[in-house]
Amino acid sequence: MHNKLKYALGIGVAVLVSCTSISKKQEQEVKMYKPTFESLKQHGAAPEWFADAKLGMYFHWGPYSVPAYGSAWYPHNMYKENNAVRKHHEKTYGSIFEFGYEDFIPMFKAEKFDPDDWAQLFKNTGAKFAGPVAQHHDGFAMWDSKVNPWNAADMGPKRDVLSDIFKSLEKEGLKTIATFHHARNGQRNADKPELWGTAYNSHYVYHPDLPTATTDPKLRKLFGNFEKIEDFNQYWLDQVNEVVDKYSPDILWYDSWLNLIPEEKRNEMAAHHFNNGIKKHKEVMLAHKQEDLPLDYSVLDYEQGGRKDSWPTPWMTDMTLGKNRWMYVEGHPYKTADMVVRNMIDIWSKNGVVLLNVSPRADGVINQEQRDVLKEIGDWMKVHGEAVYGTRPHNIFGFGNASTGEGHNAGQSSSVKYTANDVRFTVAKDKKAMYIFFLGTPKAGKKIEMRSIGGYHRNIPPGKIKKITHMGTGTETKFEHSTSTFFLTIPNAEMNSIANVFKLELE
Repeated sequence: MHNKLKYALGIGVAVLVSCTSISKKQEQEVKMYKPTFESLKQHGAAPEWFADAKLGMYFHWGPYSVPAYGSAWYPHNMYKENNAVRKHHEKTYGSIFEFGYEDFIPMFKAEKFDPDDWAQLFKNTGAKFAGPVAQHHDGFAMWDSKVNPWNAADMGPKRDVLSDIFKSLEKEGLKTIATFHHARNGQRNADKPELWGTAYNSHYVYHPDLPTATTDPKLRKLFGNFEKIEDFNQYWLDQVNEVVDKYSPDILWYDSWLNLIPEEKRNEMAAHHFNNGIKKHKEVMLAHKQEDLPLDYSVLDYEQGGRKDSWPTPWMTDMTLGKNRWMYVEGHPYKTADMVVRNMIDIWSKNGVVLLNVSPRADGVINQEQRDVLKEIGDWMKVHGEAVYGTRPHNIFGFGNASTGEGHNAGQSSSVKYTANDVRFTVAKDKKAMYIFFLGTPKAGKKIEMRSIGGYHRNIPPGKIKKITHMGTGTETKFEHSTSTFFLTIPNAEMNSIANVFKLELE
């Protein structure tokens, strides 16, 4: 599906049309996608620009950033009995009956939000696409919404955050992503007394005696407390369609619990997004978790980790710069640049794309601790980007002895402690170069045998090796390559403390 989109004709007959060169006449002739699997699967999953991009960035930012305590699940936990967040909330702000989640919104002022600065920061880090959490589970929209009265343009910051950041990103030449987590926002327990006091399949705890059971027409929309869940499902769809119509994101990304939305609504969402891509001459895409959308037209995302092996089609992982938090939490530590980059290299070697999260403060400041890590990442990417962007996986992703741990969805952790004993590979699309990554600092003079790219294993480079150089210093590197094995000798050159890359120039 690379470089071209397949557009559905009728109930499944497709024509191939270039999104960047489609004429007005062609546009009139192209029939739009229908909200059926047979039609939608003609679109395909990952456009080539996405497979090339390798790194995107987004940010968890909203009223939940104000307390800067616990996690982005603060609005969920504050209504639970005997919960640490509930105790903190009542001690700090008062009773939940007097100070509810909605009372954080006027405190979410974003007075120091500078979208141009953020876009430049994301670009300098090496991202090729970026955007906001358009709406988290909490029901607050980060765009100028006519559908959702609880939105950043009408209250809190009183500015269209999504529009502002999209405009700044597009000025920097980055593509855009809007992530949606609000499928869980709908209250699904009001008619299930056995589930009162829980938040099963809902974000907010429901009990008739809690503020989340409000009958106030406006407040009910924040808590997802609709009389009929069918009405919430339409509300969910209307908000996504509004963002597509007003802002045309390149990627729509969904958190878990999208499966709670009926299939017909998900199909309507996908068709609307794909059809908008045709109108805007853009190669758009969808990303999801678990089994919430068909892989025929959506990319699978693994939270905080990734696949343990390579995969023939592009996939995705979202990981946070925080040690294990997604929103800004006062005093919470951040991952080091070497850990982030090494884990990203592992993902890239397996045909994955990274979505890296940062955590702004409620006032709109991305603090210096995060900026320092992002600068280290960006500096490494500037030197070694050739080995990352636009590359494809080798026959095998690499080798090593790091313990990968357990991540989400049967994947591996995003905080693996790699060393120079762990090696990964990528290959240029034109197959004129291959890249060997050492996920640490190998010792100068060490002769390393790489049977995994020796001839016996049929994982040889896709061309005869002309020369090998150490990227960053340009130092030519000695090697021996026979039909049975491959040896590389680490040169006496200044090694990078994060990860070292050797470029194999191929005939």
